[in-house]
Amino acid sequence: MGELGEEIVVEEEIVVEEEKVKDISLKDLSKKLDGFAKARDWEKYHSPRNLLLAMVGVVGELSEIFQWRGEVDKGLPNWEESSKKHLGEELSDVLLYLIRLADVCGIDLADAAVKKIVKNAIKYPPPEVTKDLL
Repeated sequence: MGELGEEIVVEEEIVVEEEKVKDISLKDLSKKLDGFAKARDWEKYHSPRNLLLAMVGVVGELSEIFQWRGEVDKGLPNWEESSKKHLGEELSDVLLYLIRLADVCGIDLADAAVKKIVKNAIKYPPPEVTKDLL
């Protein structure tokens, strides 16, 4: 799948997007991924199994980034910018494969995620405050 989020096809040439996208929906990403696959005739390779295995592969690449670092502080204050950039690329690969897998399986990922958050909120309610804790 490669650098899916960085390229769009415009009049038969590839243009690298330079501007930073601040807010994009899962549906918008899904449309970009679908167009990317269609433009390259990759749909025939995008079976649920193939997409899942590809995603597992990039999760492995993501794991390698953290493999020998021990615990890492939030915000990655001691990381070099190049390492943060690499992390962002691998996280993006995982996200993009997940979105594509959900689409190929006919799952509305945003809807499923919201429902899962609600289910977890019911299953794991916040602790009640008692007089003893006040």
